[in-house]
Amino acid sequence: MRQGHFDHLPGAGRPLDLDDDRMVPEESRLAYRLLKNAGFVPPELEMRKEIADLHRLLATVTDAEEQQRAQRRLALLQAMLEANGRGGLLRRDGAYRARLLARLSSK
Repeated sequence: MRQGHFDHLPGAGRPLDLDDDRMVPEESRLAYRLLKNAGFVPPELEMRKEIADLHRLLATVTDAEEQQRAQRRLALLQAMLEANGRGGLLRRDGAYRARLLARLSSK
């Protein structure tokens, strides 16, 4: 670094674009990141992202009707995650599982 070998790399001087994976259980983060980089995002992860987005929306929205819609959607998503348990959607979503297995077997 002191010799300047990294000075002309693409993106130099810009912040890294890191995904927010705080809503993903720590023991699942690596697996989810690998799947995402391969073009497969588990339904559970999509729901967790939507939950995080709804939390941010609820912190800023002032319209009562919009706030109620967001709260209802948030409650539904949280109930679905709780009902399925950790990683439950990956085991139960047959279409996602089939796509994943097909993709892995083609490599």
